[in-house]
Amino acid sequence: MNSITIDGYPVRITNPEKMLWPNLEIRKIDYITKLLELAPYILPHARDRLLTTIRFPDGIGGKSFYQKNIPVYAPNWVERYEWRGVQYILLNNQATLAWLANQAVLEFHTAFNLYQTEDYPTALVFDLDPSEGQIFDEVVDIALKVHETLHSLQIKSWVKTSGATGLQIYIPIEKKYTYETARKLNEFFAQYFSQKFPDIVTIERIVNKRGKKLYFDYLQMWHGKTITMVYSPRATIEATISMPVEWKELEKGITPKQFHLLNVIDRLKKKGDLFSPLLSESAKQNLDPIIQFLSKGKNETFSADKKGLQGSRQERGIR
Repeated sequence: MNSITIDGYPVRITNPEKMLWPNLEIRKIDYITKLLELAPYILPHARDRLLTTIRFPDGIGGKSFYQKNIPVYAPNWVERYEWRGVQYILLNNQATLAWLANQAVLEFHTAFNLYQTEDYPTALVFDLDPSEGQIFDEVVDIALKVHETLHSLQIKSWVKTSGATGLQIYIPIEKKYTYETARKLNEFFAQYFSQKFPDIVTIERIVNKRGKKLYFDYLQMWHGKTITMVYSPRATIEATISMPVEWKELEKGITPKQFHLLNVIDRLKKKGDLFSPLLSESAKQNLDPIIQFLSKGKNETFSADKKGLQGSRQERGIR
């Protein structure tokens, strides 16, 4: 058993030679090293968010389990916060990141809000989840259509791969919209796109009723629920990463498998943190005009075409 000092804290490293991704020859010590390289990108987005992890004690080929409650054997320097009877870890420093990597945490999932403002998500998130039989290009096509519509409404959005099969679109919002209001906004857009593209988009929750349609998940963004954190590894054979991409990259064509633990640092050195604007107050957007539109009940009868949605923009003063 070895111990390294990070941020002034002793972090014990056990079984450093254990293979976590045998096919890629990524040992635990390699993984810890990679995550510490990623720390400047991971930590700002993880800070003060309740963390749920997925652990793979024997690597990606073995059994896994979710963990919300901080283990009783966790070092006392690991920051934590209790919410609804659960002691969550706060991933706020490099030492905690290394300690979690040593616990064989291969996926990091965070809440939509900061713990200090538990009723207010920091962004609307559209989770585009393909059904079995759909190819990733179909997900890209819908994401670009969503982006085009948002752009026409003067709403700025950012996109990342889930690291698996889907894409997730983020709209940073002002810190005044509760989860209830944000849910209504997400549902409005989900209904709009499912009605505009009924042959390829659905909001059907039951998997076997979706057919080969892309699921526009507006329900995940809620109290206590989580989403794959930006720059989180995924327990895939390719050791993929949940990676922010530019909209122009989507237009040219990408696949989630392009972004993985073995090349992530090279990409970040070239592109930087494409999600850094989401950390800025200046990126947070006011969506009051759409809320006012919805409050009149027009969401029940809106026309599922671009002209109809743009009409609501003009009526409510969205420029």
